[in-house]
Amino acid sequence: MSAPESSEALSPLTLAPEAQRQLFLEARTANTFTDEPVTDEQVRAIHELVKYAPTSMNQQPLRVVLVRSEEARARLVSLMTGRNQEKTAKAPLVAVLAADLDFHEELPRLVPFMENPQAIFADPEVREGSARFNTALQVGYFILGVRAAGLAAGPMIGFDHAAVSKEFFEDGRHAAVCVVNIGKPGPDAWMGRLPRLEYEEVFRTV
Repeated sequence: MSAPESSEALSPLTLAPEAQRQLFLEARTANTFTDEPVTDEQVRAIHELVKYAPTSMNQQPLRVVLVRSEEARARLVSLMTGRNQEKTAKAPLVAVLAADLDFHEELPRLVPFMENPQAIFADPEVREGSARFNTALQVGYFILGVRAAGLAAGPMIGFDHAAVSKEFFEDGRHAAVCVVNIGKPGPDAWMGRLPRLEYEEVFRTV
């Protein structure tokens, strides 16, 4: 008689349990970090991992500025709010994630099978809504990529969005969506785990 299968073996999830823990179950938003640097090679590897995640019509509107110089860090910190200033000042790497509001200019290359795909987004209001939605998707993928690299992410939306957009995207076509601190988690990096909604509260069948 064969031994009974473990609960992990019976799970409907195909992702390895260790990966489940690293990406989801034990992953947390970090508030402090060690001094260990985050390299450009690590960031490139994160991009190579998550760049195939889906966006509507393959829009890929996310644009990222890596804030590495002391001068740029000081400018960004001054535009953060409350406790986000200290966290941003001390993180090994800070990334400003923005939506390219004129992403449609890249569509002929990104969806080459379509004729004149830019025309779908000729209305600036429609285009901005789509850019912000798909950038939000890519922010989520980026955070998972950071976790997959063995790092922690501290995403924040507490900052002067208009000022950060102007300061780090001078062309006026980008809207800052999120600032993410990145690195190895430091002492007392975690707040207590907050409650989550249960399945029955989120899902219904019709």
